[in-house]
Amino acid sequence: QVELVEAGGGSVQAGGSLRLSCTASGRLFQVYTLGWYRQVPGKERELVARIYIGGSPSTYADSVKGRFTISRDSAKNMVWLQMTSLKPEDTAVYYCNAVTYGPREYYGQGTQVTVSS
Repeated sequence: QVELVEAGGGSVQAGGSLRLSCTASGRLFQVYTLGWYRQVPGKERELVARIYIGGSPSTYADSVKGRFTISRDSAKNMVWLQMTSLKPEDTAVYYCNAVTYGPREYYGQGTQVTVSS
């Protein structure tokens, strides 16, 4: 079992920045990717960014490349999503995600990000 708790969402004007954080706990030795997804009402949850514990290059959705950066601190069991040049279309609930060997997926409770024009 892996537990994920997000923080850092909020409201910002277009062009602004936000930094989301996620604290992971539980059976972390089984985790091989950490990531961020987002979802808006009526649409499927989509992958925003993913980081690989083994060191493979991080991946990003085309819509956020060059604007968002995912990073992690293994000692603190945390992963961050730095979001810059935010656009109204980035408005969504953002979820921290962990994938373990098995595989099994886990999500946090989500944090709202609202970008106004």
